[in-house]
Amino acid sequence: QPVASGGGLEQPGGSLRLSCAVPMRIYYMAWYRQAPGEQRELVASISNQGIAHYIDSVKGRFTISRDDAKNTVYLQMKSLKPEDTAVYYCNGPTSDGGAIWPWGQGAQVTVSS
Repeated sequence: QPVASGGGLEQPGGSLRLSCAVPMRIYYMAWYRQAPGEQRELVASISNQGIAHYIDSVKGRFTISRDDAKNTVYLQMKSLKPEDTAVYYCNGPTSDGGAIWPWGQGAQVTVSS
């Protein structure tokens, strides 16, 4: 299952870079997040051709990338806001809204002054 790392405590306006190792190369990889008391949401996805999609709230601030040689997906986060606080996970999205693997270790991101 995927293992995310790189989270931490950051001030508003700061930056963090998350990494996530996945068991095998797949066509689509994605980052998700789950804030306290909220449902998990898909934040960004990237195809094996490098085509990326983002939810509106992170467009222009987050960048997803992948290194298929390392079976790793990254999320560069800039201009962080308190509402970005959540546990971040990566996985392979399925067409029915599910995920390929069991939810593995997430990375806690806390944005606070």
